[in-house]
Amino acid sequence: MAGGGGIGPSTGKAYPGELTGKVFITCIVAAMGGLIFGYDIGISGGVTSMPSFLKEFFPEVYRREALDKTTNQYCKFNSTTLTMFTSSLYLAALLASVIASTVTRKLGRRPSMLLGGCLFCTGGIVNGFARNVAMLIIGRVLLGFGIGFANQSVPLYLSEMAPYKSRGALNVCFQLSITIGILCANTLNYFFSKISGGWGWRLSLGGAVVPAMIFIVGSLCLPDTPNSLIERGRHEEAKDRLQKIRGVAMVDEEFNDMVAASEESKKVKHPWVNLLRRKYRPQLTFATAIPFCQQMTGVNVIMFYAPVLFKTIGFGDEASLMSAVITGTVNCFSTLISIATVDKLGRRFLFLEGGIQMLISQIIIAAAIGLKFGSNGNPGELPKWYASTVVAFICVFVSAFAWSWGPLGWLVPSEIFPLEVRSAAQSINVSVNMFFTFFIAQIFLPMLCAFKYGLFLFFAVFMVAMTIFIGFLFPETKGIPIEEMAGVWRKHWYWKKFVPSDDNKADGQPPRGGGGGGGEGEIEMS
Repeated sequence: MAGGGGIGPSTGKAYPGELTGKVFITCIVAAMGGLIFGYDIGISGGVTSMPSFLKEFFPEVYRREALDKTTNQYCKFNSTTLTMFTSSLYLAALLASVIASTVTRKLGRRPSMLLGGCLFCTGGIVNGFARNVAMLIIGRVLLGFGIGFANQSVPLYLSEMAPYKSRGALNVCFQLSITIGILCANTLNYFFSKISGGWGWRLSLGGAVVPAMIFIVGSLCLPDTPNSLIERGRHEEAKDRLQKIRGVAMVDEEFNDMVAASEESKKVKHPWVNLLRRKYRPQLTFATAIPFCQQMTGVNVIMFYAPVLFKTIGFGDEASLMSAVITGTVNCFSTLISIATVDKLGRRFLFLEGGIQMLISQIIIAAAIGLKFGSNGNPGELPKWYASTVVAFICVFVSAFAWSWGPLGWLVPSEIFPLEVRSAAQSINVSVNMFFTFFIAQIFLPMLCAFKYGLFLFFAVFMVAMTIFIGFLFPETKGIPIEEMAGVWRKHWYWKKFVPSDDNKADGQPPRGGGGGGGEGEIEMS
């Protein structure tokens, strides 16, 4: 397709240093912030399929699901209150990400991560002891605040600590951590649902304290990034830190570029307004379009409603939870493929391959469910082989997402912005992601009731559009130091008209072509 890359693995500079053991361990610890997000995605869908939980907090849904045989199978879980329980977290995360931008920029990445872990831990405690729906939603809001801070700071931290040759793989560890959290949550839901007395859901919800504590302890042990230290005027400490994480003494070129980027960033008094400048148009486009497209794949329909979805298509209580464990396992192991290939095959290849694979699997899933369930949602006797086939293609869909749009949705926006607007830009990315996660969570159950099996075709339409969008407009960013990322846009057949070759020129003036040039648009730090 047009607009592909055509850009080599480097635009000129090659900073010395390799991936050291210290940096690897540091990034793995930081990536544990994804555990809290993943745990919540997995746990919420599981508890909403537990009869004891529904009976205590959502009796109307319980009556329709367990007792009423006349309600259309697609509509049994359609409840405004149940939807609000699930989606309130993502609205809170959206609001928190805006505040987190200032905290991350002024105080550093670590304090933002630590605050996120503490808020999530508090939310888990409130939910574990919940006595009514109000307590549940308050707990969910606190969880959302924690996720907003963590999702804003962790991808930035990883991109800034990693050497540019390994930036993709280390950043994808955040998505791997999310998938591990989902898998752990699905597995715990399966076993906790077996507890006699029907109080296992309290352990599921309260169990959020465990990943939160892992993240809190990890945050306390992490060093801050050289970029963050420079932003706060601690230059000597920053240079010493850079030498340690790169494993070499000769870091002058990279350090000087970081200092220059920091000086330029200090000239930006209003980063939110600065983001709207013409020269940031390409980056801002992808910082909003990628998280939007990520949610419109429909993956969160699968992940946080998986047990409900499987019950809807004929699985029993335990079978639906076990099927969610299976998809969670596929999700986790498929993310390892992304870690192994993202810095070799590149971002574009994974985006395009994953999009095509998800599109095909969505069409097959819609056809399989439609042929057996029709519009009334009554499959009669559902053969085991048929149910297994549906689960298999759902796993094909999940695997494609796990090595493409899942990790790249966090990686790409965190690596394309210069330092002066990076925190604000990451907040935009998280806010858009959380808004559309909230939107999908809010409308999924009503849409399942209205669209029935056609819901998968609804998301398939978006898959076509977003794959074409990436094919024509997204340039390859693998192997390019963040400091030189501006050159990527200058060489792109479409975006070059927005990015001048010399940022000292007015934003509205056309570029002179080629690469080169200096100024604040080129200075960006990792």
